[in-house]
Amino acid sequence: MSVTLADVAARARVSAATVSRVLSGNYPVAESTRARVLRAVEELEYVVNGPASALAAASSDLVGIVVHDLADPFFGILAGAVQTELSGAAGPGGEKLAVVCGTGGSPERELTYLTLLQRQRASAVVLTGSASQDAGDARALAAALARLTAAGTRVVLCGRPADTARDVPDTASLSTLAFDNRGGARQLTAHLIGLGHRRIGCVAGPSGRTTTAERLAGHRAALAAHGIEDAPRRIEHGAYDRASGYDAARELLRRDADLTAIVAANDTAALGVCAALRDQGRRIPQDVSVAGFDDLPFGTDASPALTTVRLPLQEAGARAGRLATGREQRPPGGVATLRAELMVRESTAVAYS
Repeated sequence: MSVTLADVAARARVSAATVSRVLSGNYPVAESTRARVLRAVEELEYVVNGPASALAAASSDLVGIVVHDLADPFFGILAGAVQTELSGAAGPGGEKLAVVCGTGGSPERELTYLTLLQRQRASAVVLTGSASQDAGDARALAAALARLTAAGTRVVLCGRPADTARDVPDTASLSTLAFDNRGGARQLTAHLIGLGHRRIGCVAGPSGRTTTAERLAGHRAALAAHGIEDAPRRIEHGAYDRASGYDAARELLRRDADLTAIVAANDTAALGVCAALRDQGRRIPQDVSVAGFDDLPFGTDASPALTTVRLPLQEAGARAGRLATGREQRPPGGVATLRAELMVRESTAVAYS
């Protein structure tokens, strides 16, 4: 027997109207209530608007692009490249309508958008950025992805780890484009070590995110390979923004005023690190070398130009768009890992003696 809206309401201990409000996203609902309803939807494997077969047979021209931050250039480049491919789609169905959904990094909002896109019978969903490491969040995401693919929606995970979809039933409708965050971070820290740096601070990303874990693991692997102490006092977590980079750098320097280099979670945070150093009268790179990650466009215009790790964001977004429209063959095993490239510029130099 098909699961009904009333079944979901009973499981979540709310009214059917509240379930409808959560799924429509058109009315304010308390976050705790929203989470309870979405959990009930996942547990009961409720499919909005009828059985999955009907959804598959009547998919729309809509493609959802789910990002963390609409203002972050990282996501802007990815989404723009996806949309360019969608606008050039030829053949049956022609162009697709791209709808960009910003989650603010919230796993709950991400699940809400996936449910809404399923309800709108999206022909494809491109899910970008890092994922939550919480086991409950991972299970909920896997269930949502399984429902989408079962409904005939193509799903592309862009910038997610290769094992994100490990709990999703094997399907030709799901592809993963993973970045080599760990390898890139290892290259970056090894570059600093090669310049003679031994006291290296790390402005890591937010705790509990897969990208943060991968980049931090690469940093630590480089330290271990060269016999350098992995000191917790030289690691500070924060958001992927300039203000967090600024605050984290000040805290790291308070703990260890003799740091000779700082690696940041991304280029935006690296700009905050540079600002904090300048405010303390420290020169870059003569006193402290600074490095970022992602190779966002403003990095070459920074003063000094920022040493960083280049991720192929444009290529990744374009491939995601072609996979979403069926114009590129799914990679072997459903997963492709895109290489990271070290970009050495003027913000890093030999460690002072």
